[in-house]
Amino acid sequence: MLKPFRAVVFDMDGTLLDTENLYLIAIKQAAREFGHEMTDALHRSQVGVPNAQCRDFMLDALGKDFPFDAYNTRMHAILDAHMTDAVPVKPGVFEMMDALDARGIAAAVATSTSRQAAPERLKRVGLLDRLQTLVTRCDVRNGKPHPEPFLRAASQLGVHPSDCLALEDSFTGVRAAHAAGMQTVMIPDLIEPVAEIEALCQVVMTDLHAVREAAFG
Repeated sequence: MLKPFRAVVFDMDGTLLDTENLYLIAIKQAAREFGHEMTDALHRSQVGVPNAQCRDFMLDALGKDFPFDAYNTRMHAILDAHMTDAVPVKPGVFEMMDALDARGIAAAVATSTSRQAAPERLKRVGLLDRLQTLVTRCDVRNGKPHPEPFLRAASQLGVHPSDCLALEDSFTGVRAAHAAGMQTVMIPDLIEPVAEIEALCQVVMTDLHAVREAAFG
């Protein structure tokens, strides 16, 4: 089911960290405070997408006068408040990391989250020191769905993209990983894959436990 691989490149939110529901709560509350209801379609368009593209989607949907910067600041304040006590992780994260460590397989993260926020969240759950490299939206010119985040992660690991396993929860991330030439697995979080996305994946799996079992038995 899975081909051999020398490295794993994880997405962060929705793949390692169980934070997409927290984002949804924050996005809906902030939009409401600025006089708008966040539709499911508009929310889906932003999952896994860098901030600049989120701005474009919001302005296209809500009008050029929508105060995106103020909304974005408020949304992140709400999100941070929800993460004050703990940052939840997805099932199977630590077991997957243990399996990689035991086999000397490198691990990286390629995320659309900022260079300021991503390391702090990963550190709080004990994952930052278990990664060989971290690529954030601040480290690339082109964010997902462009392949640059995944290509940069592979380059920093010193592993050819075709020897990397990419694990993603979003359509945007799957497109980016596939375009980078990586063996791509989708682990759906809030959004189930459509036929186009399934065709870009080696396989769609339920969680990281399933990935570990498929890779290592």
